[in-house]
Amino acid sequence: MSQTKPNLAKLIAFDLLTVGRIPLIMLMLIFATAMGVVFTTHHTRQSITQKDLALQDRDHLDNEWRNLILEETALAEHSRVQDLARKDLEMKRPDADKEVVIELK
Repeated sequence: MSQTKPNLAKLIAFDLLTVGRIPLIMLMLIFATAMGVVFTTHHTRQSITQKDLALQDRDHLDNEWRNLILEETALAEHSRVQDLARKDLEMKRPDADKEVVIELK
């Protein structure tokens, strides 16, 4: 009188495929939506990180641009240009009697 033990895995699979179709489908749908939420959250976080990096780059470039504008203004100052012309290029202002005024009619 030896009784064979039923295979538990086969019984569970048989029950799920025959009697428990709706709970099995619901379980798969819940798993799929959970994975969708995880994927969407991950994608959103990556997008926010990229946006923050782009904003930091924009701020850095804006600061650099402002510094370049200030430097350009300082280098183009009239007194500095006149001083460089006098010292480096040995230029001087012409005398009043050597100035020639040309008028177009």
